[in-house]
Amino acid sequence: MKTDNLIADKTFEFAISIISLYTQLQNEKEFIISKQLMRCGTSIGANVEEAIAAQSKRDFIHKMSIASKEARETKYWLRLLDKSVVTKISVDNYLTEIGHIINIITKIVKTSQEHISK
Repeated sequence: MKTDNLIADKTFEFAISIISLYTQLQNEKEFIISKQLMRCGTSIGANVEEAIAAQSKRDFIHKMSIASKEARETKYWLRLLDKSVVTKISVDNYLTEIGHIINIITKIVKTSQEHISK
């Protein structure tokens, strides 16, 4: 599902991987962190999609800022899962990918804000 939009593609693929992680965690009877991850990890892409359909530059920035917040929350829950003894599932790849996503979204928001203030 290539859309020629890097961040839309990355966040969609990340959401798919979060769904897989959620399923693994549920199978291990981990119900709290898994639900938090499912909610915020899949919300990133939804907010990016909303931003793509924004009605104005300010609306775009607002939606992308929400995506950024959801990405940072996802990173928090992944770090918590990584450092806790709740599961032995490795989340290293997820942490790497969410780091890339956060960097891209941050750059998009900053660049958009610079263009709006001109």
